[in-house]
Amino acid sequence: MAAYQVVILPVLLILILISSAIKISESARTFTIINDCKETIWPAVTPGGNFNGGGFVLKQGQSVVYTAPVGWSGRIWGRTGCNFDRNGNGTCQTGSCGTSLKCGASGKTPATLAEFTLTGTDFYDVSLVDGFNLPLVVTPINGRGNCSIAGCDGDLRTECPAELAVRANGKIIGCRSACDVFDTDEYCCRGIYGNSVTCQATYYSKKFKQACPGAYSYAYDDPTSIFTCSGTDYVVTFCSTRGQPVCTYHNNKLVCSGSRGLKLSIGRWWTMIFILSVASFFPLL
Repeated sequence: MAAYQVVILPVLLILILISSAIKISESARTFTIINDCKETIWPAVTPGGNFNGGGFVLKQGQSVVYTAPVGWSGRIWGRTGCNFDRNGNGTCQTGSCGTSLKCGASGKTPATLAEFTLTGTDFYDVSLVDGFNLPLVVTPINGRGNCSIAGCDGDLRTECPAELAVRANGKIIGCRSACDVFDTDEYCCRGIYGNSVTCQATYYSKKFKQACPGAYSYAYDDPTSIFTCSGTDYVVTFCSTRGQPVCTYHNNKLVCSGSRGLKLSIGRWWTMIFILSVASFFPLL
């Protein structure tokens, strides 16, 4: 009977561990959205049902927390220079999704985008394919896998080629993509350029990549720009750097980037399996 326990007990614990890991990957993801800019911004999300209807205001230094279920696929971006009335009607200089505070459609270019597909293994990136209006960083916390920090922490408004620049009140407020400005197959990766072999980096996408190596610079910039992570929380920070520590709450505990988080918990599971296995072996001696 004791020999039977030696085999069964570790197996049961391994099954419990696997079950816990599956539950982690299937749980809702926590999104902490932070405004580190020196100005008020109006973040937008589509689809926005889990994010206050898709639009809200964040003053300098403010943050909000939302959750999204596994299966959610969408994008987050910032709007600038907005003016909304008490009914949520108004306009924005960049990133506008119409005349409403709460977005039901994609934003007007140029806009820096954070894109997510939440599955057992999440896919996420920061994209400049639709141009640039704000620095934007996505930091996964508590996840398992590659879990790299994605983002554009350079400010392309100061380096934007003149032919791509969007200006208001005498200053550059955004940088359009070459596709948006010139509308050619080569820049838009369509027609004979509609695949990863023929659609290559251009002068303009290289400028974007140089300023933001952790972001998509053109449509087929996949190898260095799309990341994966499982069971993670996300911190989406505007006007931050990829090296800046950020924190989120997980199971009512403050967890910050750089911490080992759940990896330590999993390590303790394996330690427990080993100890119980040894303990169950001693009755045979």
